[in-house]
Amino acid sequence: MACLVLLLAAHALGWLGLPPVARLDLALHDLRLVAFAPTETDRRIVLVDIDEQALAAIGRWPWPRDQLATLIDSIGQRGQARMIALDLVMAEPDNSSGLQALERLAQGPLNFDAALANALQQGRDLLDNDARLARSLAGTPVVLGFMLSEQANRPGVGQLPPPFLPAGALAAGGVDLPRLASHTGNLAEFQQAASQAGHLNALVDLDGRLRRLPLLALGPDGQVHASLALAMARQYLAQPGQALPAVRVVASARSDDFLPMPRLSISGARPDGVGAAPAPALTLPLGRHAEVLVPYRANGQGYARFSAADVMAGKLPAGAFQGQVVLLGVNAPGLIDQRMTPVHDALPGSAVHASLLSGLLDGQVYVVPEAAPLVELVVLLALAAAMLWALPRMGLVLATAFGLGLMLLLALGNAWAWFGAHLALPLAGPLLLPPLILALELALAYWRATHARNQLAGLFGQYVPPELVHEMSREPERYSMTPRSAELTVLFADVRGFSAIAASLSPGELSAMMNLLFSRLTDIVREHRGTLDKYIGDSVMAFWGAPLDDVRHAQHAVNAALAMRASLPAINAELARRGWPPVDIHIGVNTGSMVVGDMGSRHRRAYTVLGDAVNLAARLQQLCSQDALGLLVGDATHQALRDMPCLSLGPVPLRGRDTVEQVWLPIPETSAPQRLKLQDLWQAMRDAAHAGQRTRALALLDEVALLAPGLAPCQWQRQRLELLA
Repeated sequence: MACLVLLLAAHALGWLGLPPVARLDLALHDLRLVAFAPTETDRRIVLVDIDEQALAAIGRWPWPRDQLATLIDSIGQRGQARMIALDLVMAEPDNSSGLQALERLAQGPLNFDAALANALQQGRDLLDNDARLARSLAGTPVVLGFMLSEQANRPGVGQLPPPFLPAGALAAGGVDLPRLASHTGNLAEFQQAASQAGHLNALVDLDGRLRRLPLLALGPDGQVHASLALAMARQYLAQPGQALPAVRVVASARSDDFLPMPRLSISGARPDGVGAAPAPALTLPLGRHAEVLVPYRANGQGYARFSAADVMAGKLPAGAFQGQVVLLGVNAPGLIDQRMTPVHDALPGSAVHASLLSGLLDGQVYVVPEAAPLVELVVLLALAAAMLWALPRMGLVLATAFGLGLMLLLALGNAWAWFGAHLALPLAGPLLLPPLILALELALAYWRATHARNQLAGLFGQYVPPELVHEMSREPERYSMTPRSAELTVLFADVRGFSAIAASLSPGELSAMMNLLFSRLTDIVREHRGTLDKYIGDSVMAFWGAPLDDVRHAQHAVNAALAMRASLPAINAELARRGWPPVDIHIGVNTGSMVVGDMGSRHRRAYTVLGDAVNLAARLQQLCSQDALGLLVGDATHQALRDMPCLSLGPVPLRGRDTVEQVWLPIPETSAPQRLKLQDLWQAMRDAAHAGQRTRALALLDEVALLAPGLAPCQWQRQRLELLA
């Protein structure tokens, strides 16, 4: 079991990778994400696809930049979009217009042609598609996309945008970003015309699905750059005609953080929707490497989508995108930027960025905190401790129910962290631990049972005297260890003051003394046809009436109890010869309906009795030992004794029981000549006490003590009478 816990702990801390556990964690994340993904449409965001319809109308991709400029103008100027984001990179110049070829001719073979040079100069604006697109980018807030790469020794292409944050800004928040070696950016004129740019980098898990995006990345220029979605969110917060909102990273921006973590704070005010009142700035949690989990919507949908062909053809009304964020991406066969995600196996990249943007604007961003491995380790150790505590105390069914309860609590705690604190904590390892422990325990129990099978054949011989076993063997079909209900009598015998005795002896002496005592008491049980149940510390438990039927089980049990009390002088004499202190045995006996049979757990079973009557016998023994009463029996036992005289101690409260119980003291055989007189005096004393005649009751009690000097309850009764004063 320890090896199992260590294995999962090593996985949690990252020292040892367990792919099945990691895949289960991913599957559980996907299950939670899909089950609770929002289904409503986010009306702030619109997707415009360069799809198969657009390619059929405009031509194959890449389009001439003047066509892309027309599309951007249709979205921004005619559609009145709040902002446009491009899920594509334009790193190379557009040569489709022939402008470059004409310039080469004008500077080369036809450099003498003044008319050509003049026409070229006048038509340059019409032929320069890149300049045309740059003007469109400058006319509407546009966020471009660019790529960062880990490939070293590869020259950068295009221009990097201005940094989102200076590199030193991360130190205060404890964010650690790996530096990427190269980039693929946009042409300088595009980058300078656009409002912002965001990287398009994604993180793919071991199963090929995209669940995480880095909000921040450290570029080859040593500066911090934002993801496309984060750059869009910042642009969304900007007020018209004003500078972009300030950004900073802090160690923790909230006092109610469940786990401290870096947070990204964007200042300013934001509208939650068209025409809504301003709301506070965004404060977003960051993981150690600024990674966040994408809060996908159901099936990857939740955004209005239009074909670029319809937009360029003017099929949408003017102002169709008013106040909205428009994401422009390529989504055509052979060109599609598809991603495997938890909600869809082929989701366009623009929809991925839209999902993250929606989560950023709503403040619904989920992160894996840096302390997640330590949290998982603590949970694993707590679960292991709980299971180790429960297994020895519960049977298989209860232990299984306990394990299921722990798993339910774990799932609820994980859900609270997700919904309440926006934390994605690992679940697979802790969730696997209880069933794995139960399976391991079951396997060990099976091995132990197989190993001990040959030792179980003589089980009845441990409880029943040999002569009774021989008697039972004549009709074996009548006897079974299967639990059944029967009226039996049970006995508990306990050594009073055992703690003091144990403290005065060495372990070896104490063991030898208890072996001697238990042997004598067990012999008495067997002599009176009793069944030895068990030894409980310094106590002996036995019962009568099973497995062999005994119509006089109450009589035999009380006779055995009296014999135990009568054997004390001989036992103490033997103890004295060995230099050991004397012992005093106090006994409780009760009769009633109880369950008898082979009971226990899959680890260990015993032929025993259970029931309320058994509990009452144990309580009688505790009262007897507490007040040095010697021997007490319950009311049911007294009724079954028939001719054996008993003294009533009246209704007595017992620990652990809501009602008082009628308790009796059997009169030993040694006092037979005085039995009737003793009974009469005792009853008269009780009647006087009941009538409130304390003086008379005490006088009668003195007569009882003179008649039976060794009667144990006299001192107990005297104390009760003195309380009447």
